[in-house]
Amino acid sequence: MTKNLLTRSSRYALILLVSFAALTFGQTTQTARELGSRTAKNGFKNETEIAAKFNNWKVDLDARDWIRTLGYEIDKVKSIEATKPHGEKSDVLVKIKTASGEFSEGISIKLVSSENGFNQIDKRWLSHYARMWNMPDDVLSALKLFLGEVTPNGKSRRPERMYFNELDENSRSAVLRFFTDNREQIVSDLFEGDGIYKAKWLMVAQKKSKTQRWVLRRIRDAASFFANGKVELTRNGNLKIGRITMQRKGGDGGRESAKMLQFKINPALLFETK
Repeated sequence: MTKNLLTRSSRYALILLVSFAALTFGQTTQTARELGSRTAKNGFKNETEIAAKFNNWKVDLDARDWIRTLGYEIDKVKSIEATKPHGEKSDVLVKIKTASGEFSEGISIKLVSSENGFNQIDKRWLSHYARMWNMPDDVLSALKLFLGEVTPNGKSRRPERMYFNELDENSRSAVLRFFTDNREQIVSDLFEGDGIYKAKWLMVAQKKSKTQRWVLRRIRDAASFFANGKVELTRNGNLKIGRITMQRKGGDGGRESAKMLQFKINPALLFETK
């Protein structure tokens, strides 16, 4: 009995020793591949994990696919550094070093859990958009009524603000004309931004139950897809630019931030594109 106990103890000790050695002295190629597979299955929770997957590109199978989609050959990549700029259009900035030089790829990331969820692409105070897009006075006045920055000047179903379909015809026409005529610049600003952290790509990552999928598209192609369609008022009195919805932020317990202007899309629609 003592002999059997010692044998079992020896086996247990040997297992611990082997496990410790594997963790301490590195992984075999097979172990690294298994780690990459596990990482792929457990990813897509947030932008930080996606950045980590890029940094683990040598073994992470998803990251290697993303790099190919970005237009790089894996065997020519020397190093990759993925970071998270704060408050920029690019949620993840990927710096890729190859024999040809160093390149930066800004990626805007939208995480979804269903086919019908909506995700904000931009939200700011009206005054910021007014400066950025050089809004004429009549459009600015209409949007102030829409957001509740000024009190309603006519019949409305809410005491603090008006919907577009409650504005007078001239105001409605001015808003529709402005967003139609300036659609290209507006959509570019909403999706891409500007400066060194300008987004060049849009990634949509979906986690549903135990399955995951992702799609990675050039930001201009994605923006064109979502902006495709009429500029029109919705039945609820908001504005749509193709598949993009513009609305008052609302919520926030009635604080001033509820009056911000917000643009939203359903990112899962990008899975329909080729």
